[in-house]
Amino acid sequence: MSLALQKTCSLLLLILIGYLLKNRLVKDDHKKGLKTIILDLALPAMIFVALLKIDIDTELMFLPLLILAWNAMMLISSKMVLPLLGFKKDSAETRTWLLMIPSLAPGLSCFPFLLEYLGEDALAWGALADIGNKVYVLIFSYLFAMSMYYKNFGLGSRSNGQKVKELVISMFKEPINMVIIVALIILAMGYRLENLPGFIGESVLMLKDIMTPLVLLFIGVSVILKREQIQKIASVLILRAGFSFIISGIFISLVDLPSEAAILLAVVFPLSACSFWPFAHMSAVRQLERDKEVTVEEGTFNLELGINILAVSLPLSTVLILGVFSSGSYFTFPSHLFAIGGVLVALPVIPRLLIWVRNLEFSIPFINEKELKDSSAESR
Repeated sequence: MSLALQKTCSLLLLILIGYLLKNRLVKDDHKKGLKTIILDLALPAMIFVALLKIDIDTELMFLPLLILAWNAMMLISSKMVLPLLGFKKDSAETRTWLLMIPSLAPGLSCFPFLLEYLGEDALAWGALADIGNKVYVLIFSYLFAMSMYYKNFGLGSRSNGQKVKELVISMFKEPINMVIIVALIILAMGYRLENLPGFIGESVLMLKDIMTPLVLLFIGVSVILKREQIQKIASVLILRAGFSFIISGIFISLVDLPSEAAILLAVVFPLSACSFWPFAHMSAVRQLERDKEVTVEEGTFNLELGINILAVSLPLSTVLILGVFSSGSYFTFPSHLFAIGGVLVALPVIPRLLIWVRNLEFSIPFINEKELKDSSAESR
């Protein structure tokens, strides 16, 4: 078994262990405590380390910009397609999908395979491209989540000054945002992680190392497996993968990439699993709603759906990325990407079209043979 596959199996095993612990962590306080450790300690530590380790190569700055463009295109596509799949326009389910679909978690689902199949150079390119994704999931998706929260509770009538004030206050209450600000200040001063006092750097690194296992255990503990919902989630994620193949095909057709490794990177990076960070933003919004005594049913987002998306996204992403790397040079041709992307887009769309056609047939009034003869006689 390859090292990348072993890494993936170990990640999935942690989700399974978390699922087996569900009966031991039955109280809401148990899950809330685990989530608090993740959102207030481990995740901020991981972000802090990631920001202070960034090496920006100006010649490759187009990579994060391309991923930001992918985030934007997936958000626009989601807004257009979700209603066609039967999702209500302003429902908590739709808002959850709009936040989750454009996000990427390459560290869990893509980077191990880049290192195993393409080497360290491709991994470095992937890490640089992930800067754009981090900007999206940390900043833009947070602002998007807050705007949906304001809209859901009719807060749009407030003045822009009031909304900006509330947004700034809520941002400063979040440890993640405070860590980003502190890290950017440290970077602006010319310091890096290795320049910090040893005990601080060591403590932050230890906190950062517990992030991945805690997130995977939390997914396993929180996931609620409902066959119908899992099938629905899988169909939307397959559609997401289909659009990603098509977007990659367009990019490869327009840009002359230097090597096969660069082409495969452009194909597999957008196939990464959905990120945990939008779920963190949804949890922050839910906390604001609890303060206002808003019920779960009236909430802006569906957190149960969000955690189930994460649980389904990781194994599906793994299968797709392994399929790409196991196919040799097949996925380096734009025509093949368009074909596979078209098939994946059609899989969830065709059943909806069949249902629509069937409903259309039943809506046409039935005229029997006697009525047809009578109408013909009257016309004479």
